[in-house]
Amino acid sequence: MKCLRTWKGKIIRELDKNTLIVFSIFVPLNFSIMSVQSQVMDQMKVAMKAKDTVALESLRALKSAFLLANTSGGSVELSEEDEIKIVQKLVKQRKDSAAIFQEQDRMDLAEPEIAQAKILEQFLPAQMGEEELKAAIEAIISQTGASSMRDMGKVMGMASQQLAGKADGKAISMVVKQLLS
Repeated sequence: MKCLRTWKGKIIRELDKNTLIVFSIFVPLNFSIMSVQSQVMDQMKVAMKAKDTVALESLRALKSAFLLANTSGGSVELSEEDEIKIVQKLVKQRKDSAAIFQEQDRMDLAEPEIAQAKILEQFLPAQMGEEELKAAIEAIISQTGASSMRDMGKVMGMASQQLAGKADGKAISMVVKQLLS
């Protein structure tokens, strides 16, 4: 075997000028090489085979959001950060809808929204715990020198950048308010 090349997730070994052997690469879903989009496609196939309509509906919505972002953004491919932002947006929409339905005592509509949010959350990185979040925000407060609620904008801006994808914006805001007051 002369050389080793990769092409579309496959390993190609060249035996001679006219013979190529192609090997597939199997990567687990939680491994970081796979993009969120490819994980969604794999999960869609699994949901189709299992005839899981709730999962399939939420995964199709996520795929649609990715396609919309790809076509409107102008760039060739979305970065991993952009993909995570899209997933976070859809999860937040589902949770907000479920909260509204629960306020109106419409559990028949709230339950599918909650189920879809749980399915979409599997594509997000692990969220920080309350203690981890508090420690990270305390470090940010000491970096910025914030001492009162007037400095909340500085702290929130820095915290939102550093903790993007790791914590929810509402949780960050609550901890910042608690520490600055």
